[in-house]
Amino acid sequence: MPLYLTRFSYTPETWARLLDNPEDRRQAAQTYIESVGGTLHGFWYAFGPHDGYTLWEAPDNVSMAAVALAIAAGGALSPLETTVLMSVEETMEAMGRARQVRYRPPGA
Repeated sequence: MPLYLTRFSYTPETWARLLDNPEDRRQAAQTYIESVGGTLHGFWYAFGPHDGYTLWEAPDNVSMAAVALAIAAGGALSPLETTVLMSVEETMEAMGRARQVRYRPPGA
């Protein structure tokens, strides 16, 4: 199953609610991905441009998109960015296939 890295930040309103009522959000995240047949592999908070990161495994892009859309529609996170992660083997295969692509740079 494909892996997905999600970067997120809480809105100020969400932080205010969490400060008033601290809550471990890992269980919620796990429930969301399991609803589409996936797995939560990790949930971390961080300093920097994003408040947190999750590592998910989902059956396919559509399943992960459904989870991301449902979370985004809830309004507690902004931004919410998801990246599809590729294995080294998948990347090696892509490099092999790239030789067959006849790319022409603009203006060439």
